[in-house]
This record gives sequence, C-alpha cells and structure tokens, in this order.
Amino acid sequence: MSPSKPLVLFFSPVRHALSAYKELQQVAHTEVVTTQSRDEFFNDVATKYQNFVAIYRTSSSGSVAGKFDADFINRLPSSCKFICHNGAGYDPIDTAACERRGIIVTNAPDPVTDATADLAIFLMLGALRQLNPAISSLRAGLFKKGVDFGHDPQQKTLGILGMGRIGRAIKRRCDPFDLKTIYHNRSPLSLQEAAGADYVSFEQLLAESDIISVNVPLTAKTKHLIGAAEIAKMKPGVVIINTARGAIIDEAAMADGLESNHIAAVGLDVYEEEPKINEKLLKQDRALMVPHVGTHTIETLAKMETWAMENVRRAITGEPLLSPVPEHQHLLQ
Repeated sequence: MSPSKPLVLFFSPVRHALSAYKELQQVAHTEVVTTQSRDEFFNDVATKYQNFVAIYRTSSSGSVAGKFDADFINRLPSSCKFICHNGAGYDPIDTAACERRGIIVTNAPDPVTDATADLAIFLMLGALRQLNPAISSLRAGLFKKGVDFGHDPQQKTLGILGMGRIGRAIKRRCDPFDLKTIYHNRSPLSLQEAAGADYVSFEQLLAESDIISVNVPLTAKTKHLIGAAEIAKMKPGVVIINTARGAIIDEAAMADGLESNHIAAVGLDVYEEEPKINEKLLKQDRALMVPHVGTHTIETLAKMETWAMENVRRAITGEPLLSPVPEHQHLLQ
C-alpha cells in the first residue's frame, strides 16, 4: 500500500463505473471488504483496516455488516471521516451517531430519479389495469378467465406524498395521461417547482386521491405514516404505489385493505422488512410487486457508482462534497 494514498474501504465492488473507479485509485488506495460477517469485519478493522478514511457503501452492504447503526459507527476507527453511500435513501445509517464521531455522510440523490420514477409509472399503470391477476391467469392457462376490469388513468386524481426529485419526475411523466395531480410536502413548493400540481394537506391527499404515490424518505416521523387509520380515510378503490421505503406504510394494514377491497390494488417496489414480505400481502393477486429494483439498470447503477465515488474523491482532496446529507450540511459551513 502506498502511504501517500489514503485507504478507502468498499463494501461492494464497483461493477459498472469502472473508469471512475480507476480515476479514484489515482488519489486513493481502494480495498474491497471480503469479510462475510459484521464480527469478522471488526476483527479486520483491528488489524489490516486500522487507518481507513472513508467507506463506500451500497444498499447491499447490509448483507455483510448489517445496519450502520450506533454500535457499528462507534466501533469504527477515529481515522474514518466519511461514509459515502451510493443511493438516495440512507436510513440504514445512523447519521446522529456519525455526527458524534465526526463522520460526514453523503448520498447520491440525483442519479436515482429517472429510473425510480419510470418504475413508479410502470407500477401505477400495472396496478390500475390489474395486470398482475391477468398475468397470473395467463400463466395458469386460464387466459383472462376471472380477471376483473381495470381502470384508465385519465381524469383520475394522483396524490403525490413527497414532492421531491422523484415526486416531481413522476408528476412530469403523468402529465400525458391527463391526471389531476395534487401533492403534500412538509411545505408548499413554488409554482414553478410544483408544475401545475396543487398543494393540499395530508388529510386532503388521503381523501381526494384515486392513486397515491409514496415518495417521502423513511425517518422516525414517517415510519408507518400510512396505517389502518389513514387507509380508512382513503377513497374506496384507491391504488397505492410505493417506490420509497416499505416501512412508511404499515404492510399488515395494507394487506387488510386489499383483503377488504377498500384498496383496489397496490404497486410495490419496497417492503417493511426486506427481504421478508407480509404473508397475507404475498397472497394478494392485486398486489403488483417487484423486489426493490427501482434503480436496477446498468445505466443508473453506473451513475450512482460514479456519483458516490466523486463524493469519496472530493472528501479525500478537500473539495466541496457533491451531496452531504441534509443532517450534516451544517457541519461543513
């Protein structure tokens, strides 16, 4: 190892942005973690990984290390000053524990926008048209027998819960479908940012939407933001789309809503206890479900890797970071 290059640990190998990886290696010594468990990793921290300055992590890093919770953060060496995540959502990282240890967390919000919004539209149309029961019917050799009628998107009201980058991208994609779009945020957007969508209260969004798209981050305040009480306030026959985080919705309550037919259909990419899925939900053929593949394209993954590694490079060279998480922006002022 060259002593002139700081050590960066990669919890997952770079698979797509190989040119960016080679560029990073000009200023950093990079090493891919090969340990298979959390305890094994900390044994290596005490020996061969003593002086790393940054961690590059992905959504799959948890399979080795578990969550980057307070216990994990507190066992990192004092040399570690940055955790650079290559996704938009960073809820598995305890940012408060990081701040106490002087560790800055970055994420990669921009690269995920288009792919996630594209998948949300697929799930919305598929759920509206009851495509999952139709596909199941075809594969069972029944060819549409017993398949209920779907609905057109035209003239429906779409409620976007969380009008950030992805929410706005979904809104743009829905404009050609002649949907009326309303949204709820912590605060209203400017007219230009809202792009014709009307700001409403959370209660209004629940009551007025034919389709609800969940696009808020998972925090302590948004966990189970939608539960049995909120579902009861929705229109009968509502369609729910979730490409954000599973725990924002009470999965059991959603399954009950499908079973009672209060919810007509759901389109889901995320789940409350991934990879475990509520058994009742799994049995619902009106639940169109995919296994958290919102950003699972070669192009998007390459952009995410590049973005995260640029944060690593800037951290090492002392340049302004691309995207420190909001909780840590004050630490850089």
